[in-house]
Amino acid sequence: YVVPEQELPDGNFPTVSYPNPEAAEAFTLGLGMAKELDADLVLATDPDADRLGVYVKDSKTGEYHSLTGNMSGCLIGAYEISQRKEKQGLPADGAFVKSIVSTNLADAIAADYGVKLYEVLTGFKFIGQKMLEFETKGNGTYLFGMEESYGCLPGTYCRDKDAVVASMALCEAAAYYKTQGKTLWDAMLDLYEKYGYYREGLETKTLKGIDGAAQIQELMSNSRKNPPKKLGGFDVLAVRDYKEDTRKDTVTGEVTKTGLPESNVLYYELSDNAWCCMRPSGTEPKIKYYFGVKGSSLEDAEKKLAVLKEDLLK
Repeated sequence: YVVPEQELPDGNFPTVSYPNPEAAEAFTLGLGMAKELDADLVLATDPDADRLGVYVKDSKTGEYHSLTGNMSGCLIGAYEISQRKEKQGLPADGAFVKSIVSTNLADAIAADYGVKLYEVLTGFKFIGQKMLEFETKGNGTYLFGMEESYGCLPGTYCRDKDAVVASMALCEAAAYYKTQGKTLWDAMLDLYEKYGYYREGLETKTLKGIDGAAQIQELMSNSRKNPPKKLGGFDVLAVRDYKEDTRKDTVTGEVTKTGLPESNVLYYELSDNAWCCMRPSGTEPKIKYYFGVKGSSLEDAEKKLAVLKEDLLK
């Protein structure tokens, strides 16, 4: 079913104030129709169809849960890799590629299936570059790639995040789980039960005016000079500085290379599978804080995430 008011293209986007599937209000009409039809799944893409937003029905409560880009990416990735394993077997050099600010749930899935996890800088072009590198060097078989900002890519026909193929893959996964009497929400909970309750957040701080850029640079500079020892109750185990291409182990003092291109990004590896990352926007007077935790339940993960967020923003 297609929402009638949104069926025909209109560049003014009269039915939404912001045509982005990351925004909850973009789903208002779709969710209304889904409830009338008792639909299992609500999908929305942005106008150029590279980002996919998803709501899935909880069969027990009847409510619709939104999936973050991390959640939908991992659902599709786990499904694609599991089906490939079952039908063809997995290649010895299988690769799961994600951006550095994406969920560590991806790492757990890759480890479980024995495929190598590759991290790249933020921006799907870096995932595309990795695909090209695998092909030209003949080492690495691309299985799946994702980033937290609602973009993923099964297959190698495209070199950017693609909501068309992601929609197809997600619907196929939904149909597959339905044959087992499960909704996609059940499948998501199964992933959490198996690997741990990973939850992530993103906060953006805008510092406008002539002083804004200077303040952002000062924030980054101070964080480089005085790295924290604890964040949100977690120990800081290592600090990655992508500008300096260094990863410093705070326990042993050992310094190694990140192996990624130079970028003004700081990343903190924390105890208990938690992490956080800060990077200035390349296009706006903003600094972005990404963070993630692993909990024993959804409630536990949300609590840990709230504490980490509060401490990080201080």
